[in-house]
Amino acid sequence: MALEGRPGAVVSVSRDDAHRFSKPVVVSIRLLAGIGVEGDSHAGPTVQHRYAKKRDPTAPNLCQVHFMAAELFDDLVPTGYTVAPGELGENVTTIGIDLMTLPLGTRLHLGSEAVVSITGMRSPCSLINGYQKGLMKQLIKTDAAGAVQRRGGIMGVVVTGGIVHPSDRIRVELPVGEHLPLGVV
Repeated sequence: MALEGRPGAVVSVSRDDAHRFSKPVVVSIRLLAGIGVEGDSHAGPTVQHRYAKKRDPTAPNLCQVHFMAAELFDDLVPTGYTVAPGELGENVTTIGIDLMTLPLGTRLHLGSEAVVSITGMRSPCSLINGYQKGLMKQLIKTDAAGAVQRRGGIMGVVVTGGIVHPSDRIRVELPVGEHLPLGVV
C-alpha cells in the first residue's frame, strides 16, 4: 500500500478547536484513544461533525481523524488548484500511501505509538467550493463507466493514543480476512 521505493510517512499535522473549513498546521498532534485529536473540534466519542450531529448526536464518532494524501495536492496543480496541508480540513497529511484503496479496518501505525483504524472515506461537502470554486468536482468524479471516484481522504478512529509529528513513519496493517472496500462515513 506504500508507493514503491518510499515508506509511508506523515508530511504535516493539523488541528483546530473551532469548526472552520481549514485547520492550521501545528508542530505535533496528540491522538487520544476513542476520542481523536486532542484540542480538535471533531474530537469526541460521539459524532462531532455539525451536519451529522443534528441527525443523531449519540452516534459513534467514526471521523475522529481525517487523513489526506499529499499526492492529491500535486494532482490538483494541473487543474488550476493549489492546496496545502490542512487547507482541506485534514488532521494528517500523508505521503507514500494510496489511502483511497485501503480496505475497511486497516490500521495505520503513526510514529512509535499511535494507531488509527480506518472507518471509511470522507464525503466532501459543498463547503469545498466556498474554499476554491469548482474544487469539489476534482474531489468527486465519475469515471467513464459511471462509477463515482472519491478523493477527499479517509477517516478513522484512534485505537491507541500517542503524539504524531511530521516525518513520522506510517506502517500499514491490513485487516485479517476478507478486505472490504471503504464506504462513506
